[in-house]
Formats: sequence, C-alpha cells, structure tokens
Amino acid sequence: MTSLSRNTPEITPEHPVLVLGGGPAGLTAGYLLAKAGKPVVVVEAEEQVGGIAKTVVDPEGYRFDLGGHRFFTKAKEVDDLWHEIMGDEFLKRPRMSRIYWNKKFLDYPLNGTDVIKKLGPVELTRAGLSYLYAAIFKRNAPEDNLEQWVSKRFGWRLYSLFFKSYNEKVWGVPTTEIRAEWAAQRIKGLSFFSAAKAAFLGNKGNKIKSLIGEFNYPRYGPGQMWEKMTQRIRELGGEVHLNAPVTKVHSVDGKVEWLEAGGVRYEPSAVISSLPLRATVALTEPPAPEKVREAADGLRYRDFLTVALVLDGEDLFPDNWIYIHEPDVQVGRIQNYRSWSPWMVPDPKTACVGLEYFCFRGDELWTSDDDKLVELATRELAQIGLASPEKVKRGYVVRVPLAYPMYDHAYAERVATIREWLDAFGTDFVQVGRNGLHRYNNSDHSMLTAMRAVENLLEGTDHDIWAVNAESVYHEEHQEPEQPYRSLPESPADAEPLATESASA
Repeated sequence: MTSLSRNTPEITPEHPVLVLGGGPAGLTAGYLLAKAGKPVVVVEAEEQVGGIAKTVVDPEGYRFDLGGHRFFTKAKEVDDLWHEIMGDEFLKRPRMSRIYWNKKFLDYPLNGTDVIKKLGPVELTRAGLSYLYAAIFKRNAPEDNLEQWVSKRFGWRLYSLFFKSYNEKVWGVPTTEIRAEWAAQRIKGLSFFSAAKAAFLGNKGNKIKSLIGEFNYPRYGPGQMWEKMTQRIRELGGEVHLNAPVTKVHSVDGKVEWLEAGGVRYEPSAVISSLPLRATVALTEPPAPEKVREAADGLRYRDFLTVALVLDGEDLFPDNWIYIHEPDVQVGRIQNYRSWSPWMVPDPKTACVGLEYFCFRGDELWTSDDDKLVELATRELAQIGLASPEKVKRGYVVRVPLAYPMYDHAYAERVATIREWLDAFGTDFVQVGRNGLHRYNNSDHSMLTAMRAVENLLEGTDHDIWAVNAESVYHEEHQEPEQPYRSLPESPADAEPLATESASA
C-alpha cells in the first residue's frame, strides 16, 4: 500500500504548498501542513469555507445545513481529527428519521409495531404476497436496472412504495435507467429479512450501513468545523484566502510552474487540488489533449437546492430529516434544523425546516425565482400535512451546484483518461476530495484523501489517493465505483463552459 521511495519537495515561504479549494478536503490538507510547520496557502473561490458542506447563516442568525451532514466514520484518524478541532463543541446527537408514504409517516429505521400499525393488514398482506411471488417466480428474472433488482428481492409492492419515487427524485431519471450494480452497492446488507429483523429486533452494532443510530454534530452546524479549521490554519502560520477562484494553471514540461488565483500569481512547491476534474482540465495551459478535454466534458453532476422556511410555533416534527416517498410532491427530503442542534435555530418560538429539491442546473426548478420556490415549498409542506401556509414567516433559497458526481458505464474510462494526463504532472500535483476525484465520497473520506496526500508529500509515502473510496476505510476491500446511471440524462448545464465549474470540494 505504501513505500518510502519518493523524494519530498522543498517547501519554502517563497514556494509554499498551494491548496485549491476550502472544502473539507482542502482545509484538512491545509491544517495538517500548517500543523507540521510547512508554509501553506489555501485559496477558496467563494466568500465562505466549507464547499457543499458549509452552513449558511441568514441575516437573522438561522443556520441551514445543506444536505444534512452526519459526522459518523469508521476511520479513527478522521474521527480523532474532528474531535481535535471541535472539542466540546462536538455534540453527540441521536439519529431520528422517518419516511413519508401514502399520507403516513413510517419510522426509519423500521419499527415492527409502527410498520404494522401504519401499513395496516391489507397493505401488509399485499406486500407479503408480492414478496412471495417474486421469491418463487422471479428467481431467474433479469436484473439489469434498479426496478428489476429491487422488485426481485423485495417484491413489486415494496419497490413501488419505498424505492421508486424517491430514487427518481434524487437521480432525475426513471428507475429503469439506474443500474442494478448501483442498487446492490447502495442497499448493501439490507434485504427483506434483514430489514424485517431490524424493524423488530433493532440494528445491533450498526451492521446495516443505512441504519446508523447516532452521530456527532458541531453545535452550530458543519460549517463550524470548517471555520474552526480555518482559524487554526491561520493561527499556525498558514494562509486561507476567500473570494480567490483559480483562473489559470500554467505548466512547463509536465510540471506546474505557477497558478493564478484571486488575481495573485503563486509559484508553489506542490499543489493539492480539490477543484472539480472538469475545472482542472479547463484551467490548465497549454490546453490538455483533445481526448482529455472530451473526457472532462463527459463528467457530469446532479445538483440540488434547499428552501429553508422559518415558521411560527413549535417544531413541526422531531426528526433530523424525513424522506419523502410521495410522487405527488417534488420535495425529496425535509430537514428539521433544531433536531440537528438546538443552536441552529436562535428563536425558540419559531421552527425552521429545509426542503430539499434535487435538480439539474438550468432546469425549471433551478432557474425558478426564489419567491416561487418559497411558495412551492410552503404549498408542499401543507400538502404533506406538516404546517399550514399561514405559519410560514419567510423563506430562504440556497442552490448547491456540483453536489453529486454522476456516474454511468463510461465514468471509469473518462476518469482514467484524465488521471493518466494528470500523472504527467508528477507527484507534486494531486487531486483530492469528492469533486477532485469525481467520486461520491462523504466528508470523512474526502478528508481521508487529503490526509493521504499530505503523508505522500511530507513523508515520501506512495498512497494511491484514488483508492480511498466511499465504502472502505482505505482500500480495505475491492470496491467498484458506484455507477447509478445506465446512460447520463441530458441537462441544460451541459452546454456551460468547463471553467465555470471551479467550486469547492
């Protein structure tokens, strides 16, 4: 896995390590380098650190977690770093969530008594018969897509109730266009019987990945983690510059000689980049070969937006979030920010929820006026039965681009083409993080990629950053990249220039 065969670069104040992007991966790299006493400069395109894991604060002090970030990891070194940064500000929070289905709320993880009560004898019988039919008559049926894979294992009735509408909201395509291999990875360890066992006996030992019962959470939201990390970098002598987008990466003879960010030219000893692969390719001069630019152009993203609503009265529900398995509304998930942390909502006489809508940049949802989006969220909140419109005091819209790297059957080939081109720059230019590797990593794995990159840089080790993936702690087992799409859907953002996508990771 590692070796000590590489030479480490000479890092000086005149030639610091330059970290591109102030998200979880970039800030982790910056912090570890500063902690080691190395000159480091972190440049961030936006006016706030955190990337897609930031916490947005509105003018009245309400805090919005974009996407819901549970701090749970099997990587002890990441967990240790979280506690090192946060100290007593790291809260242990219970996980509570439910599924909204057929005008009812089902506990999630499943609770046997609740399932029986909410589904009722008729629906339970239908689901049971549907499962038995699949088990007997569908054993040899094809399983080329999510619809076939799930209905074969759970029965058509449970598939249509709990898997179909939510996955179509998240990914923007019919479930017949989502690969069966992806379903097998995302629902790993969860079968009809394991779900039923968890419902009646509990999820002992958190063996089923999707049913984790508690997590850590910063008192003032995930953004507090990145703000504290930024503060520590500066205290240790490092630099973090905001509103400093990378505009040019200049190379000579296969080596990055200088970069331009925020109007400043840097001549780094090494570069750790969390820029999206598309942006890295687009910003490099001389231009990348045509096949590399074509590969980068084929990398795509699923985006989403959050409509946060402040309401009069008590919390609408006790859950951290609710999954909306209801085809009659567009919202995919609803967060209750006070359940993440009471400090997210400053006025105890109000409630604050975030309705998440999965979309593509440029589509009807993404381009809708903010007022219309607030109206939509208010209407759907009432349609679900959570709150009447007159309780809504105001709304706040946050759009999150490049939220989910999209994978299809050609994903691995495209990334391999770009990686081969990046290898020519040598070991002193490395990509890390979710968008830096175009991999659907959680924050802990994004941070782990940065840890390995810093070890390579300072210790001369040879960790394969691309092997730090979303399922294993660090290459513990072979894990194929997740590839939801059979073929990528067209989206309005496809026509945008690659260089416009340089965001945090």
